[in-house]
Amino acid sequence: MTRPRAVIAGASGFVGRALVAAFEDDGYEVATVGRTGDAVWGDAAAVARLIDGAEVLVNLAGKIVSCRYTDANRDEILRSRVETTRELHTAVARAERPPRVWMNASTATIYRHETEHGNDETDGILGAGFSVDVATSWERALFAGELPGTRRVALRMAIVLGDGPATRMLFALGRGGLGGPQIDSWWFPHRRYRGIGARPTGPAWSSWHRTAGRQRFSWIHIDDVVASVRFLRDRDDLAGPVNLSAPGVSDNRALMREIRRVARMPWGLPAFRWMLDPAMALLRTEPELVLKSRWAIPRALTEAGFSFRYPELGPALDEVASLHRPRARDLFSA
Repeated sequence: MTRPRAVIAGASGFVGRALVAAFEDDGYEVATVGRTGDAVWGDAAAVARLIDGAEVLVNLAGKIVSCRYTDANRDEILRSRVETTRELHTAVARAERPPRVWMNASTATIYRHETEHGNDETDGILGAGFSVDVATSWERALFAGELPGTRRVALRMAIVLGDGPATRMLFALGRGGLGGPQIDSWWFPHRRYRGIGARPTGPAWSSWHRTAGRQRFSWIHIDDVVASVRFLRDRDDLAGPVNLSAPGVSDNRALMREIRRVARMPWGLPAFRWMLDPAMALLRTEPELVLKSRWAIPRALTEAGFSFRYPELGPALDEVASLHRPRARDLFSA
């Protein structure tokens, strides 16, 4: 009996590798699209052959955002998401037997900086500026035009906890003695967060928020990312944006307290933006990743009956650390 085919684009990353393993465990033949794989970007004929007749398409392609937002990196973050999504859209539109479901990565950063109310898929308020413009451009490319044979889902992922870059960055801060809260404060204005794309939004110069370390932290464990994708794959009634975020949203102070506990560091200095910006420049990343207040509510999943394995932050971090106890030095290093 022929196995159903799943096409996963951008499969070489942390989340992609987990999804490849999960689909193979579920009996799928998995084909990949990327800079290497069963088809490479730019080879339209090869991409089309993989997608025609596939049951499921998952696209995770895009340059990692844990980098400094130089002009070159900003352009590549946008291009690597929008152009790959458009390339897949063309292949799906032309397929004689298109995938019945296409799940495309997006981000919970699409919502505005929020400290008062959570953002769900129905009533959530979108933000402005570079990261939001990337997300909205990405989703417009996914939902453009008519694809009557294919259900489309935008996976608005929160920060994913596991053996991936976001977790390693947080543990590096904790292990390095900066495991206190990250506190937004004045810093020299810059233009790295200005809008981008065909419809740029937001101010030209950076600003800051008086959150005192109470900025919200939306997150999801890698096991729940995999389980969510399986759930969405098998539910024909769910389409459109879906927040992939745990119900137990934290704030930065609670997050860093848990990081110190897991890192076995009894203390941690608070870090103000004037400390974080130069430090993260050396780490080649951006303070926005820890200073923006992200509060995404998984309304679509919970109302559909999805059950999170890790709804609360503490047990999720315990599980991540337990997998690597023999290599704790590696886990907590930069």
